[in-house]
Amino acid sequence: MVVAASVVVAVGTATGLLTASGDEDGDGADTARPQVTRSVRPDTPPASPSPSPSPPPSAVPSRSASPSPATGRPAPAPSTKRASEKAKPRPTAATRLYRHADSQVLDWVRAHPDDPRRDVIASRIADHPAAVWFADHTPATITARVRAVTSAGAAQGRVPVLVPYAIPDRDCGGHSEGGAPDLDAYDAWIDRFAAGLGSGEVIVVLEPDSVAQSGCLSAGERADRFASLARAGRVLKDADPRARVYYDAGHSGWHAPAKQAGWLKQAGAASADSSDGVFSNVSNFHATADEIAYDRAVLDALGGPATLGAVIDTSRNGNGAPPDGEWCDPAGRRIGRAPTLSTGMGRIDAYLWVKLPGESDGCKGEPGTFTPSYAYDLAR
Repeated sequence: MVVAASVVVAVGTATGLLTASGDEDGDGADTARPQVTRSVRPDTPPASPSPSPSPPPSAVPSRSASPSPATGRPAPAPSTKRASEKAKPRPTAATRLYRHADSQVLDWVRAHPDDPRRDVIASRIADHPAAVWFADHTPATITARVRAVTSAGAAQGRVPVLVPYAIPDRDCGGHSEGGAPDLDAYDAWIDRFAAGLGSGEVIVVLEPDSVAQSGCLSAGERADRFASLARAGRVLKDADPRARVYYDAGHSGWHAPAKQAGWLKQAGAASADSSDGVFSNVSNFHATADEIAYDRAVLDALGGPATLGAVIDTSRNGNGAPPDGEWCDPAGRRIGRAPTLSTGMGRIDAYLWVKLPGESDGCKGEPGTFTPSYAYDLAR
């Protein structure tokens, strides 16, 4: 991504494991370890942000029902279910987030019992829930890998956070480039991803940067991507009626709310058939208060059902964004609010750790890999 937005830096292939943990320790056993992709690289332009996700797998949205201007390919017909049929209760304050047993930070904690940084990293990072990324295009294994996470979360009565990150032309050919070879392959991959969701509560952070960074695409390519994203939301929610799907709103330092909302509407984010709202600040550093105000403005401009809400990545925003706009492992940052489904703020559904603190953007360590010195600086 360009240095005008904040981008997700994903590794293309799995280099590690990202963990999705719960508010408290969890030991969900899993047979398939999700792969980790690199963190999203935030390019901070004067007015455009782009998330910087980290580890594994990814998901790609599909096109709309009408032929795409770029390819002429018809998209799958929209769901026939009415919004009222798809409405479902939001998780209660008593619901806890799931902490996946496999992650780079947990691997490091287990392997370094005598490291003087261990206790701080274990208690302030490893003990908290984080999202599990799926950032590689692996059709043969994606269903089993998603199911391993969702079934473990269901067994504990906790809510996993999943990040599909495989949209074609991901990161506009930047550090996090990769994904499915084309939208047809992406649509098929999303179908297989959805097949692993099960029937329990799950939060899906759908394709960081896919909307906010779409300005690098031609009008036809953007329309195709948005149609695919709208389809992805429908497929995910049809597969699991309790799934909550959130779309990319970038962050408060990027596009104006009205511009972002216009793109989001084209991507299906205003429809209850495909969306539960928006997410912001993935792999970025903007203060929670700024994100709350921004997300509410985006939701107001977006329209749609009053039930649409927002989730905010608070993993590294404890000190807010660096004044110089640096996106790559900037110094002086701190972990933010702990992940929770009970924010006490209207229209803000959750604070999540989408990017795992300590996984490098590529400056203090290899992109997407856990870097203990960076983790310790964030947590101490």
